[in-house]
Amino acid sequence: MKAALQELITLISSGCMSDEQIARVAEEAAQAYADPQAFLQANADINYDDEFPIPLGEWVVVGSLPDTVLFQADRYDQLFQQITESFGPQVNFVLKAKQLHKVEAAKALNRIQVQLSALYPEKGGYVLVDFSEPLDDALQAVLVYRCDLERLLELAVEVGIFAQPSLQRATQSA
Repeated sequence: MKAALQELITLISSGCMSDEQIARVAEEAAQAYADPQAFLQANADINYDDEFPIPLGEWVVVGSLPDTVLFQADRYDQLFQQITESFGPQVNFVLKAKQLHKVEAAKALNRIQVQLSALYPEKGGYVLVDFSEPLDDALQAVLVYRCDLERLLELAVEVGIFAQPSLQRATQSA
């Protein structure tokens, strides 16, 4: 489980987390999956509730991802704003968050995906992936290189964390 978690976190962190951070999160999440009660007793500062819709191990993974890796928002313009900020000013985006403000979900996601696909062409661009069960926001996603998407989806199934390309999910539910 730890190795699968470590590989999954590596794929979604896209270089935003150090190997040491990834290993620590994977180790803690694996312990939380293996024995939730012991993990909670050993980590009294953890604010986890048994009524959360995700297991403790998944909660550890999601809660440990920095805001440059896990994007959470209630609207797509807010989500895209976070994504652009995570890349910093050196990456120029043609699409601007304000252009998504009153656009329906599938169209907004399509525009975001087109923009992300143009970045880092050596890796096939990025894919926006819905990740886990959002707890506080309507939208929760990560970015993964297109060349790593298939492996990410396999690992997500293996560890039991929901992951699906955001655009695919939106067009299926539309």
